[in-house]
Amino acid sequence: MSDHGDVKILIHAIDQLREQNERLTERVDDLEHDLERTEDRVEELETENKQLRDRLEDCEHETTRIDALTDAARKRSGVNKQRIEELQARELEKGAHLLAETVDHCEIDVDGDRLEQLTKDDGRTYYRVPESADPLERGGSITLAHGDLLPIQQLARMDEEMLRSTSNSLPTRLAAKLWKARTDSSVGDSPWERGCKDVAAYVKASDLKHWIRRQEPGTSDTYAKKLISRTIDAMLELSKNRVAIRKQTERKNGLEYTERRLILPEDAEIPGETVSQTAEPPETAGVRG
Repeated sequence: MSDHGDVKILIHAIDQLREQNERLTERVDDLEHDLERTEDRVEELETENKQLRDRLEDCEHETTRIDALTDAARKRSGVNKQRIEELQARELEKGAHLLAETVDHCEIDVDGDRLEQLTKDDGRTYYRVPESADPLERGGSITLAHGDLLPIQQLARMDEEMLRSTSNSLPTRLAAKLWKARTDSSVGDSPWERGCKDVAAYVKASDLKHWIRRQEPGTSDTYAKKLISRTIDAMLELSKNRVAIRKQTERKNGLEYTERRLILPEDAEIPGETVSQTAEPPETAGVRG
């Protein structure tokens, strides 16, 4: 019985070993399969990597070629620009009037180092050497030369960027914007009101303060009050005293008070403006001109 029991135990052990061996064999097969797939993936990646390196090299060659072409084009463009500027300078010195959009006035070298901007009957802007007449009479007659404008008119024609580059004085820039608001209805935010009798238009100091705060967001009420006087002073200087200051008695809630007004007299001589010197603002009830 003992020998028979030992044989059974031995057979059981052998069966367990066989099962374990089969599991190990299956595991080895799985690992070998995984290894094969990994090796295949590595080969794919190496192939892709080589292709990417080849593409990178091609791109670098193409970039070098394009840079060379760009550099050559830039040089040609610079030379051509110099030639055009030289031809424009010669034509301007002969009296030509050239369209402003085609002239880099900062680079043009003319006798006297000064160009004048003007507008013609066709509504377009031109450059010329001051006081020169165009022999070809392009664009019609001159409506108003830039140099004929008041300083405030010249500033008012500038865009925001050019205005900032021209003046670092905030009151000056505000004065230019205020003048533009009077004559250009597209501005949309105008504190000007229509006057009567001998006053073409006026701005009340209180309205000017609110307008300044709208133009310069973040401006305190105290600083805006200081800017009123500085802006009015700039307007007087830049308009060559075409505007004036008057004190006007106002009545509010049964009480009278005196307020400053910046006025444009009806008979002020403004270059380029007709007898009607201001756009028609909306009627305001209860306002005395």
